[in-house]
Amino acid sequence: MADISAKMVKELRERTGAGMMDCKKALQETNGDMDKAVDYLREKGLSKAAKKAGRVTAEGLVESYIHGNGRIGVLVEVNCETDFVAKNEEFKALVKDIAMQIAAAKPEYVRREEVPEEVVAKEKEVLKAQALNEGKPEHIVEKMVQGRLDKFFKEICLLEQPFIKDPDITVQQLVTEKIAKIGENISIRRFTRYELGEGIEKKKENFAEEVMAQINK
Repeated sequence: MADISAKMVKELRERTGAGMMDCKKALQETNGDMDKAVDYLREKGLSKAAKKAGRVTAEGLVESYIHGNGRIGVLVEVNCETDFVAKNEEFKALVKDIAMQIAAAKPEYVRREEVPEEVVAKEKEVLKAQALNEGKPEHIVEKMVQGRLDKFFKEICLLEQPFIKDPDITVQQLVTEKIAKIGENISIRRFTRYELGEGIEKKKENFAEEVMAQINK
């Protein structure tokens, strides 16, 4: 059994809002694995964040973020339960961090449940073909596809991405920590990301021809 330190218990308590003894037991039961301990507390209903997850979030903020001299723009809506928390500086900082995350990491969806079935089906086909082309046996291809599909979701789903300011946690874990700390349910509802020139077919210029054209004027 892993040696459970007071620092580990404190960290788990900050992330979940659960009691110290519950945190210690969760770490003991999961051999010191922090992420598994978080899941353990949620499953046992001991995490304050888990208890708040079903509450209605109708307040919050719409935040904008512009990056790179106007080359990337983000609008994101993050909801909480009360207008009081919406005005809280820590909540505002969280929303700003989420907007920056979207600008930097280019997610396409908030959560994997939002990914259209046809997109998932197409990705599965591609991943299966890749695995077969690599010469993998048929009986392990499905497991490989599922593992690679999980990686795909982590790339395109905001909540599953590593947080840019602390890659050891996901955006979902960041939100869970804030729920426990602030005391209200928090939900990322939607976002839009703009990138200058995205989707426009740009004219390719021949630099040598451009220089010669200028000389011959």
